[in-house]
Parts: sequence; structure tokens; C-alpha cells
Amino acid sequence: MPVLTRLFPSPIVMDIRAGALDDLAGVLADQRISDSGRLAVAVSRGYGAQLRERLAPSLPAATWFEVGGGTLDEAVDLADRMKSGDFDAVVGIGGGKIIDCAKYSAARIGLPLVVVPTNLSHDGICSPVSNLDNDAGRGSYGVPAPIALFIDLDVIREAPLRFVRSGIGDALSNISAVADWELDHRVNGEKIDGLAAAMARQAGEAVLRHPGGCGDDGFLTVLSEGLVLTGIAMSIAGHTRPSSGACHEISHALDLLYPRRAAAHGEQVGLGAAFATYLRGDHDGSRLIVEGLRRHGLPVVAEEIGFSDEEFVRAVAFAPETRPGRYTILEHLGLSAEGIAEAYAGYVAATGRPV
Repeated sequence: MPVLTRLFPSPIVMDIRAGALDDLAGVLADQRISDSGRLAVAVSRGYGAQLRERLAPSLPAATWFEVGGGTLDEAVDLADRMKSGDFDAVVGIGGGKIIDCAKYSAARIGLPLVVVPTNLSHDGICSPVSNLDNDAGRGSYGVPAPIALFIDLDVIREAPLRFVRSGIGDALSNISAVADWELDHRVNGEKIDGLAAAMARQAGEAVLRHPGGCGDDGFLTVLSEGLVLTGIAMSIAGHTRPSSGACHEISHALDLLYPRRAAAHGEQVGLGAAFATYLRGDHDGSRLIVEGLRRHGLPVVAEEIGFSDEEFVRAVAFAPETRPGRYTILEHLGLSAEGIAEAYAGYVAATGRPV
């Protein structure tokens, strides 16, 4: 009887602990990622510069490249600058913009990528997608998954608390996103990858149900693992459905309609997930997500992120236009603005206004 299996890309190194960066050079050599130490290291001009001072003595053969932000032009420029060297791998050290630039640049010049996040604000640390601003707004570009991840909890704790909270919202939104994917499967026969769905959902559930707080090593480890597993789930599925449903459509709508007022990505998708779960009629599930968000200090109603009820309703009505072809609870219900307003009023009544 034949043995059937499949291969999917995942990091060969995932080091999540306090002090993980202290062993960066040694682990890269031991894992044959870079025996020579010839690394192209992309860092920000802010906190990345401080980490450069810390890491440079242990990486004497590395070449350091400063990156200003997360645009396509900057990613292309970074790749062009890196082409002139003889490198074993690209190392991206920083937040989402720096890592997305490093992802795209590594893919462009055909080198493996090592990711060293300085915060846990979203699941992009291990996703096969690079989100970059371009002339048309923002584009998502497919890239290989990183070959190694080093998440130093001491470094994570130095970032503002809002970054950890944003990552929590992004992780919890998986629960709603997978429910939307399963809805599409039931209604339209959309193919669902059970392994990818299980990984993404359990990543969200683990964060939701962990008793720790934002400063605890145990909780930060579970959050880190959840964000990494979400990225792997997307690699397995070949698209973003394990982590992106109505929750992300609502967030994209807020970004497009109110670009100067948008809150953090994780705050928006967390709120979107709670409301989308309520729309599904899963009021107990919505309550659990709301309790999880509140416990970690995240917003649960629109006014907590600076939007009126009317503005939020407008964003929800516009949300399906942000991802044409994607089927979520929003497309399934097809609510009018009045219907959305009525549903949101019910959600707020069940959730409670902020004091």
C-alpha cells in the first residue's frame, strides 16, 4: 500500500526564548545556513541600530543595510544593494515593515531568509507574503517562508505594549477566519485544507485561553508560536484564508475609508473577529473573543478605536469590496446598512459600552 505524504515549507530553526539572539551566529553556523558568517542584515534606522551594536561583534563578516520603511521601491532598492555582495542568507531584524522588505529582497535575489522580529504585532513573521506599499496603495507579494526564526523575548518586551496587544488581536482573528473558510466550504464547496485550518484555529485558541499576561514569558511564547503557526498554515494552504476572513475585510475597509485614523491592524481585526462571530449567531463564541480582547486591553467596540457607530457600519458595508471573490459571513448575509446597524447595536448591547 503506498504511503502518501506531502511536503510544505517551514523554518528549520525556531528559537523562542529570552536571550535567543545571543546564539544567532552559532546556530546559523551549526544549521549550515551560514558557515562563513557572510550575511546581508537588513535593519531599521531606529531600534535596529541598537541591535546592530549588540550583534555586530558576533557577526564580523556580516554586511548591514539600513531600511527606511515598507515600500516596494525600498524593497527593490534593498535587493539591488545586496546583489553586490557574496552572501549566504538575508537576515531581517525589525518590525513588520523591515521584515516585509527583507522577505521581498531575499526572494528577489534568491537567498534564504532569517527573521528576527523586534515585536509581535502580526502574523507576518512567518507568512509567505510580503505586504508593501506601492503606487496603487498596498500590494501582497508571494515569497518563500523564512528558513529560520529567532524571537528573543527580552527584545520583544522592550517594544511598546501596543505591539503585543496587536499580535493578540491578529492571532484571535484566526478563529473567525477559519469559521468563514468553513462557511465557504459548506455553501460553495470551496476546498478547505484541514491541516492548515487546524493549525490556524488552534493557534488562536491557545492565545485566547492562556491565563498569562502580556509580560509573561509563557504567554509571549504561546503568542509567538501562534503567529508562527499561522504563517505556516498559510504556506500549507497556499493562500491567506486560514487567517483572513470578514475580520480582515472589515480592517481593510477601515484602512481605505479612514486612512489617517486607522488603528493598529491587530486592534481592527480583533474587533472585526468579535463582530463577525456575533453575525454568525455564535454569541457565546463572540463573548469569549470579547473577553479575551478585554483581558489584554484591546478594543471591543468601534468608539474605542476612534470611530463612531455610523462609521463602523459604513466600513462593514464596504468590507466585501476589499476582497472580491472571497466569501465570508458578510457576503453570506448580504446585509443592508440598516441591517448592519441593527446587528451592531445588538453586538454593542451584548458587549457593553466602555466605561
